[in-house]
Amino acid sequence: MAIKATVYKATVQVSDMDRHHYQGYDLTLALHPSETEERMMVRLAAFALLADEKEGTEQLSFTKGISTEDEPDLWQKNFSDEILMWVELGQPDEKRLRKACGRAQQVIIVNYNDKSDIWWEQNKGKTSRFDNIRILQFPEQQVQALEKLCSRSMQLNVTIQDSEMWVSSELGECALTPIWRGES
Repeated sequence: MAIKATVYKATVQVSDMDRHHYQGYDLTLALHPSETEERMMVRLAAFALLADEKEGTEQLSFTKGISTEDEPDLWQKNFSDEILMWVELGQPDEKRLRKACGRAQQVIIVNYNDKSDIWWEQNKGKTSRFDNIRILQFPEQQVQALEKLCSRSMQLNVTIQDSEMWVSSELGECALTPIWRGES
């Protein structure tokens, strides 16, 4: 019998002063049996950082995720089912990068662990061939602090100002410094 995903509920209040985006989200996240809580929390942080004012089907949303090859971890689609934003966590290979860049208007790769620097050195030349890709890095120690805020039912406050993220909950708080690789 297959192990089922574990369901997490998160109420996230985003106050993004850099982009003037202030909104609350009631989210349901499925933690796939092969996914860590750390990775799931990175998905949640990426959502908070990239979410915008769009509503309904045009809003940034979680996909079936790690168990589905044809979908990223997060995406934003328009009413015509075109992919506006493809958000992929980890270190995808060149084939996956090409696929994402061919299918979406904008692609964001989110790196978050100690293998990220090696992946970046090996792939920065490959990523420069695509004009619709950006690479986001969350420092590993900060991600480990973020994981400590994880619980099956979370109420998170996310404040973004001057390119810094502060995440707080009843379990504590942490700071994240998202780094956009290859950008000045």
